Amino acid sequence: MTCHRQGMMRAVWTDTHCHLDAPEFDADRDAVVARALAAGVTRLVIPAVAMAHFEATRTLAHRHGFAYALGIHPLFVDRAEDADLERLDQALVDARDDPRLVAVGEIGLDHFVPGLDRVRQERFYVEQLKLARRHGLPVILHVRRSADALLKQLRRIEVPGGIAHAFNGSAQQALAFVGLGLRLGFGGAATFDRALQIRELARSLPLEALVVETDAPDIPPHWLYRTAGQRAAGEVARNEPAELPRIGAVLAGLRAMPLEEFARASGANAQAALPRLAS
Repeated sequence: MTCHRQGMMRAVWTDTHCHLDAPEFDADRDAVVARALAAGVTRLVIPAVAMAHFEATRTLAHRHGFAYALGIHPLFVDRAEDADLERLDQALVDARDDPRLVAVGEIGLDHFVPGLDRVRQERFYVEQLKLARRHGLPVILHVRRSADALLKQLRRIEVPGGIAHAFNGSAQQALAFVGLGLRLGFGGAATFDRALQIRELARSLPLEALVVETDAPDIPPHWLYRTAGQRAAGEVARNEPAELPRIGAVLAGLRAMPLEEFARASGANAQAALPRLAS
């Protein structure tokens, strides 16, 4: 075993964004968790995407000793009921004393997928920011071609920090999120050589701004990527949390940092962003 590989095994990691409740994991979820733990991923955050997912995320977090967040994802607001915001409020009340509930999320805005109702997205985002503020919880934000719109509301509705997940904006936008008390999530996208902007941000931003994530089963790193033709032929490009140490090694390399030092720092940043991770 090489020294690099040994360092990956010794390091302890926090995956700040993993959809462990996704159907892609139905066949082997326990094995996925076992591989993650064996790889040193000892803390993991499971964000809900819709009210129908709340119970599954909570149950999985308690079953495996992980953390969870409750929220309505912007890609799901078109099928959500207006009353789901009241139900989310009640779910946050019910989980008030649950230390495994660490944030309101995944919430935000998606200006990439065509055909979405942006007005409805904005209303759900604003109302969920208000809920986060009311309940004293950080937020986990979906940011896709929507950074400025997200920042506009964050400046108006102050929340206790959180994470801008899968960040892919400009350096100016990155620093604006950081200035508002949020950390930025980096994962599989940063492993692609052609992802020049993401890699430069991962290299140059203040270390305390970074957290690591997989977004599993999505955003696979380059070694899992499959072309459209391969996917059409049935090849699967499923990401999973056990890939986090290798993703972390790429990020540590971009910053010319020892792997264990980067793992410790990113874990500390995750805890600063989501304070209930400490418990």
